[in-house]
Amino acid sequence: MKNKEFPSLMELQMIKKGMRPHYFEGTLQLRNPSEEIFSMVLNQINHDAHVWIAKEEFHREGVDLYLSSNKFLLQLGKKLKKSFKGKVVISRRLFTQNKMTSKFVYRMTVLFRADLSRPPEVLGE
Repeated sequence: MKNKEFPSLMELQMIKKGMRPHYFEGTLQLRNPSEEIFSMVLNQINHDAHVWIAKEEFHREGVDLYLSSNKFLLQLGKKLKKSFKGKVVISRRLFTQNKMTSKFVYRMTVLFRADLSRPPEVLGE
């Protein structure tokens, strides 16, 4: 018999509301982030009930966060640029076309590359 992973309480609540826990609209790529930057991003995400992290990928130079809202992702990119030294690059790629409205649906990527004037702190260790 296979071992099945049971969904967490948060995932069950999201399923009840009609949301899929692994659904994401865009990616926030943080490169050379300090603890202050990372905690600010998590704080912003926790304050919005309609946004969640679908997946996290840790890399040697930073972290990728897959978020559930493109609109929130763009606002967060602007806040990062205003609050910290660094460069923001916003790009998008065509994901699909809505079958009902025929509108194009895009997946956004917001890259925040922190200024290297101070050494980065390692995340996830």
